[in-house]
Amino acid sequence: MVGIGPGHGVGMTIEARQAMEQAQVVAGYHTYLDLVPDLIAGKEVIGSGMMQEVERCEAAVERAKSGANVAVISSGDPGIYGMAGLVLELVVKLPEALQPVVRIIPGVSAVGSVAAALGAPLMHDFAVISMSDLMTPWEVIEKRVRAAIEADFVIAIYNPKSVKRTEQIEKVREIALQHRKSTTPVGVVRSVSRPDQELVITTLDRFTEKKIDMFTTVIIGNSQTFQSGQFMITPRGYTL
Repeated sequence: MVGIGPGHGVGMTIEARQAMEQAQVVAGYHTYLDLVPDLIAGKEVIGSGMMQEVERCEAAVERAKSGANVAVISSGDPGIYGMAGLVLELVVKLPEALQPVVRIIPGVSAVGSVAAALGAPLMHDFAVISMSDLMTPWEVIEKRVRAAIEADFVIAIYNPKSVKRTEQIEKVREIALQHRKSTTPVGVVRSVSRPDQELVITTLDRFTEKKIDMFTTVIIGNSQTFQSGQFMITPRGYTL
């Protein structure tokens, strides 16, 4: 399991790059494979689209069982909304004698990359919540959002909006406005660390007016977060 980071060479760890170079087979979502063409050239590739994660990981595990060195890649970190959990679930179901050795190689997560681009919004306790309701019912997601807002966590939102799923992020805004000032800073970062990166720091009452899609991560500040110039900052509590 290899985390390829935000999607460019300099954002990949040395360990991740070495694992990719040593792999005989590389499995991943087509969009992520397209980010590392130099590292998959000449290798056997198992690629598939969205909603085909189980089949892709099953094929990767089968190749590993046969003795191949397989790298299953995820953007960011494989253990944060990545494929690490699914691969491990498949492996532990096998008889122990047939279980391939699994290494999980971390990568720079999207939430870390976005936070760095914005400044220092995650300097205190924070929650990461995905708006995707493909496998988690919206009622559960909304409950988690309410709890995090009421507890005054900074909140990082993955998968905030898709072509078909447009109302959830508006609901998050409504919930947050019940507990936080309308001027609370919100960072909206699209395609972080990639050539087409778009970044804006706006306010809680206006952030849904910005361009938001599945390539976007949104960070909503807590009651202490402030903006200074190009930076979004959440104080840790040091006495200055």
